[in-house]
Parts: sequence; structure tokens; C-alpha cells
Amino acid sequence: MRLVLASRNENKLRELRTALPTWEIALLDLPDEPVEDGATFLDNARIKARHGKTHASADSWVVGEDSGIEVAALDGGPGVHSARWAADGVSLLLRELDGQTDRRARYVCELVVIAPDGTELRGTGVLEGVIAGDRRGDEGFGYDPIFVPIDETRTVAELGNAWKAEHSHRARAARSLAAALAQQ
Repeated sequence: MRLVLASRNENKLRELRTALPTWEIALLDLPDEPVEDGATFLDNARIKARHGKTHASADSWVVGEDSGIEVAALDGGPGVHSARWAADGVSLLLRELDGQTDRRARYVCELVVIAPDGTELRGTGVLEGVIAGDRRGDEGFGYDPIFVPIDETRTVAELGNAWKAEHSHRARAARSLAAALAQQ
């Protein structure tokens, strides 16, 4: 299957290609980015997919993706604002949690695919964990240097890209989406 990702994010493209190795996935050359004003990750993924569909060829399968981190001590924040929360979200999150004992967090990813006939399909992935006290590791991106998955002692950045390709919230969402597509 061939998909176009309504994004300019090479990291997300790489992760989706790794998670879905039998699919051909390319970035959609978008002249602009849509306003991500949805209340949920699903809303924003749908906004991106629909925006992408207006710029893609009629026979394209277009995927929109939105993801981020939800932190219990911040009442689920930064949530849908994760990417735009701060110039250095990792440093801000560490400062916000300084002295906090509740460091529970989760990564969330929503994928929405729009088929050529307009049918929408969804894939959801969640990775539960905690926020470390400091940055550790060199791989991944975003909040990976401070996110420690449940049943692990290392951050996602320490676990590495190979681990992330199989276990991340995005990989889980991709598998969920693949299952939804297989039912079509």
C-alpha cells in the first residue's frame, strides 16, 4: 500500500516506515500547515489528514498524525500542545516536575487515514511510563531523553531507535492502523 503522510516531519516519516515496512510511505509536499486547533490528538490527526487530502492526488491514501505526551502532575499537559509548548519542552517539563513525586506520563499517538473514496480509518497507540529526573540517551527525538517506559529503567533515548520502532506509541498506532486497514 502507498500512503502519503501529511507532515513535514522526517522523524515521524522514518518511524512510520520502520513500523510499516511493507508500505510505501512518503511525505506529502504541503504548501502550508493546517491550524491544529483540535481538543484531542484524534481531532488534530483528522485535521492534518483532511488538509493533506486537499493537496494530494485523488487516488492517494493520506495519513494525518498527531502525538504528544500527557503528564499526570500537569493534569494531562502539555497534551495536544506538546510540540509547541516551549522551545525546549524537555527542560520546561523537568522544571515543572521538580519536587513532584507523581511523575507518571504517557505518550499518545493518533493516526487517521483517508482513503481515495473518503473513508476514514484510525489507529491509536499509547506508551505508559514516567518522567526521569534528568536527560539520558542520544537516540529518538522530542521527550525521548526523559521518558522511561513502564517495566524499563532506561529512557526511550537510551533504549534506542530499534526499540522505539517496535514499542513506541507511534509503532503501536501504526499496528492498530494496519489492523483497521486489513479489515477493509
